[in-house]
This record gives sequence, C-alpha cells and structure tokens, in this order.
Amino acid sequence: MRILFVGDVVGKVGREAIRTHLPGCISQWQVDLCVINGENAADQGFGITQPIYEEFLAAGADAVTLGNHSWNRKETLQFIEDAPRLIRPINYLSGTPGRGAALIETKNGARALVINALGRLFMEPVEDPFGRIGAEFDAKPLDRGANAIVVDFHCEATGEKHAAGHFCDGQASLVVGTHTHTPSADHRILSGGTAFMTDVGMTGDFDSVVGMAKAEPLRRFTTGIATGRFEPASGEATMCGVAVETDDRTGLAVKISPVRLGGCLERAVPEFWI
Repeated sequence: MRILFVGDVVGKVGREAIRTHLPGCISQWQVDLCVINGENAADQGFGITQPIYEEFLAAGADAVTLGNHSWNRKETLQFIEDAPRLIRPINYLSGTPGRGAALIETKNGARALVINALGRLFMEPVEDPFGRIGAEFDAKPLDRGANAIVVDFHCEATGEKHAAGHFCDGQASLVVGTHTHTPSADHRILSGGTAFMTDVGMTGDFDSVVGMAKAEPLRRFTTGIATGRFEPASGEATMCGVAVETDDRTGLAVKISPVRLGGCLERAVPEFWI
C-alpha cells in the first residue's frame, strides 16, 4: 500500500498548497491512502470547519486528523459526529464527541486503521495515549483487522514521540509526529518494521514562527507582552509530508521518504515512486 501523510495545514496558504499539490501527488504517485492533519486549517490558524474538512476530502484525503486545537472552532463539536473521516485524539475524556480511530476504505479497496492520539508532556490534561492506542491494536491488529495502520501522535515532546514510535513498532505501518510544525530529518523504518518520523512538519509558510506571522510572536518573546492575536503567515506555503510504502502481506513498511513541495524549503519527493 502507498501511504501519504500530510502535516499540519495552517490557514489559507496551507489550504492553497493542498489544492495546488495534493491531487497531482495522489494521481502521479498512485497513493492508496492519504491522511491530512487539519487542526490548524481554519482561517485564523486554529481549528477546522466543516467546509474545510470537505475541501480536504475533495482534494483526495481519505482521513483528516486533529490535535490540541480540535475544538477551537466550536462548530466542530456538532459536525464531527456526521464526519466519519474526521478523527480527533483518541485519549480525550470519555463522552467527547467524535472518534479517535476510524477504519477507512482506501482507494485500492483495502482497510486502513487511522488513529489520532495526543501526547501528555507540556500539553493539556488527557488520558493515557499508549493504553488507548494499544486497545485499538488489540481490536484491529495489523494484517488481520486492518491492511495498514497509521498513528498520528500529536505531541510537544520529542522523547514522548520516540516512545510512541517504539511502543507501536511492529504493530503499525506508520507512526508520525505532528504539532511542532518543523520537519525532522529522522524518517526511518524501526527494527520491527514500522515507519517513523518524529515530526512531519507543517503545510504552511515557513517564513514565520511555526506558521504564524512573525511580528506578534517576536513581540511576545522579546517583551513578554501580548499586544494582538496570532495570525497565520501569508506567504507561499510548503506542503510537508511523509510517503510510505508497505508490504501488502504484513502491512509493515518497506520504504519511507519525506515530502516537501513549494515554498522556501528544499524540495523532497519519494524517488521510489517516480
């Protein structure tokens, strides 16, 4: 199976990068499963709306994951129940609307389990992500319950992301870190066959402070005073992602590559698909 995961889409320019690059990538690379993290996709850079969710599906996404900004747009609490491919963190408190995992039919007719989890270090209080992920593995094990499993681990701390990768090794096709908006250079296949990348990076303008226009973050860092709202940067965005190919027999990874298209970052594409 060919899997493309696209990192945190930030604001209007991030969505424009999706419209510009994603449909062609899916077609050219014959992607079977595309997952987008959309928790920063609203115009203000925080949260997601129903039209944006539907826009991502129309562009070729098979699932959209969230994170700590899941509920910044309160309307998401209402429409998420009717959005089966919108996946919020699995370790929110019991009774939270929506779903933390979904079994998705892929473009090639296979079944992919997509899980979204929120880390706990330096983040908001949530329940244990490892136990919740493990329960999903038990219920829908790789190759028996699902042909592929993708885990979006939305987390601040590098060490916690590494722990998640090793916890899932051999049980998931891909574990990818999101949230910190900076692509890491450590994409690799772990010893048990799980593809891993500490952070996939953002789909946003990198002439910024993690996707936000520079003036207000710089003012806060240098003076300690907030004088306005954060606003997404408005320059050309880079679409950051990770491409993974799995063994159809086991569901484990055999190839991995970073993806970076457009904007100011160095271009990267999966040469094994070209």
